[in-house]
Amino acid sequence: MSGWRPVTSGVPQGLVLGLALINIFVGDMDRGIECTLSTFVNDTKLSGAADLLEGRDAIQKDLDRLEEWTCENRMKFNKAKCKVLHMG
Repeated sequence: MSGWRPVTSGVPQGLVLGLALINIFVGDMDRGIECTLSTFVNDTKLSGAADLLEGRDAIQKDLDRLEEWTCENRMKFNKAKCKVLHMG
């Protein structure tokens, strides 16, 4: 078992309060999103089929909505960690 360490920022791991705060901060992120949006703590994944122009446009529209959400909520996505996965 690991020893105790001082917490310099954020919410100490294992507290129920941490989960409640995450739900409050990102609970409305999926509002208006058409594609599949998966969130887990600080990871967000947007997925959709882009085999037709309509699918590509839907994904782009959802990306634009997420960008608007970040501006409204003064949060940022780490664009350096963004990846595109092509399957076909």
